[in-house]
Amino acid sequence: MKNAIGSLLLGTVCLGIEGVAQSTGWYTEGNFTPKERMELTVVNTLDVPRSNCPVVVTRDAFPVKRLHEMWVTVVDPSLPSRAMPSEEEIAFHGGHGIREETNGHQIFYQLDDLDKDGIWDELFFQTDLKPKETKRLFIYFGSSGRGWNPHGTLGMIGSYCRHLVPFWESEHIGWKLWFPTSVDMYGKRKPVLMAHEMCTKNLSGYEGVPKVNYDYGSDIMTVSNSFGAGGIGVCEIPERRDSVSVPRFTPVPASEFAERNFNQDQLTDTRYAFDVVVNGPLRSIVRITTMNWVTGRGRYEVVQDYAAYAKQSYSTCKVTFTRFGPYELGVQLACGIKSNTDASLNVVEDGLAIRLGSELAIDPDDDTGQRGHTIDFVGTALAVKKEFAPVYQHTKSFGGNHLFRIINPRNASFEYLISGAWSEGAVLNTPENFTTYMRAVVREYNEPVVIVYGSLERKR
Repeated sequence: MKNAIGSLLLGTVCLGIEGVAQSTGWYTEGNFTPKERMELTVVNTLDVPRSNCPVVVTRDAFPVKRLHEMWVTVVDPSLPSRAMPSEEEIAFHGGHGIREETNGHQIFYQLDDLDKDGIWDELFFQTDLKPKETKRLFIYFGSSGRGWNPHGTLGMIGSYCRHLVPFWESEHIGWKLWFPTSVDMYGKRKPVLMAHEMCTKNLSGYEGVPKVNYDYGSDIMTVSNSFGAGGIGVCEIPERRDSVSVPRFTPVPASEFAERNFNQDQLTDTRYAFDVVVNGPLRSIVRITTMNWVTGRGRYEVVQDYAAYAKQSYSTCKVTFTRFGPYELGVQLACGIKSNTDASLNVVEDGLAIRLGSELAIDPDDDTGQRGHTIDFVGTALAVKKEFAPVYQHTKSFGGNHLFRIINPRNASFEYLISGAWSEGAVLNTPENFTTYMRAVVREYNEPVVIVYGSLERKR
């Protein structure tokens, strides 16, 4: 079987791209001595360092296409090689633990099937880059069953308090959709993944009530009727700048069954479907599909892919309107977050809006008389890529929000980024640190790394 897979591999990549083998510097790990590799150069065009920088190699751009996940090893030759593990370490990790390495160190990666057709679409990994650095990496080809990948992110759909809720999180911050269109946020006191425990045990995330382990953190935002930590809408009335339509609030007549802050029902009002597209280790993606969204001025359906990234405090979202049916011209796509009522605690810059200040995190459905948890500092942020020409406005509707109108969408689609932090977290626990982080993130978001593909090399 290995020979058959190897033949498929070489038949795919050796189409005029075979290079001259180098005599030294080939990676080995235990008895894994690969014979083929491809050089991958990652270029940081910015004059600032990037930490845990996402690198995405699409399948279309990748010369090697017919590959099993365990036929890929990504190696950074600048990292120190792992020494031979001790007998105790070998006993603990078993047969899949990494053994002695030479000429670099393998780094975690994942091959993600985004469209669920059984074929991977993207190679994803993270790396650290110095200012203006050009980093040389190698992708080695050959079967290897070693290398545990501890998860730094998690995505899941759970029946949380009797209705379906998507969760996605990194070690520092987490998000969920209690309301299906406005993102809720929870902070961690220590770097940890905890959504599985909160969800599977149905534990309240609010401080002061029976909940998860104290170190795991707390819900740190009250969303109510706002955009919360992130949400989308459409601006349908050009002459009314403050007007925005959102899926959760539609003109369907209320009935005795309609609940506050939720749509009326799945048959006559907006409906939603949730999926986990990718679940770690470095990136987790949940998909929210919004259907039968009827505003009275148009009909829409939209897919949002929210992604969490290991060791980061932000989530990106790709928005694709699969049905964009306004009844009149001039309708614009939009996204927003809740703003602070104190204008001095808001930061607005080109393509970036930040909300700072204290927050009373309170469960709006709590009838026990508990007053919630006052947090000294909660930061949320929203950024839209410059290529979509975002135009900022503050809206008083839905409780007050930072809103970006999308002037230059791409086929009724665009991308945005949300982020969060709080005073009790292990990182970014001051307004100054969070603001500095977001300004750096926005630069990286608008200028992704440049990838240069090398040729296939065969070891002689």
